[in-house]
Amino acid sequence: MTSSTETGGATGTPDKYYNLIWYVEACLSNALRLESYIQDAERDKDTEVADLFRKAQADSRKGAELGKGLLRARLNGG
Repeated sequence: MTSSTETGGATGTPDKYYNLIWYVEACLSNALRLESYIQDAERDKDTEVADLFRKAQADSRKGAELGKGLLRARLNGG
């Protein structure tokens, strides 16, 4: 779903920054949620599922770091 209208007037934050903020928050939230899933799998001694969730968690952390870097650069005028 895309819009041709900038909605930053409603939020006070331009869409391109808002979208990056949302992306970073989603990645961080996912990494946090996956921590619970890892613990559940470990409790059930299912290392295969725990490893899958660890990999997904690492990807979420990486996405958050990349997003934070882009956001930082843009907020600093880059």
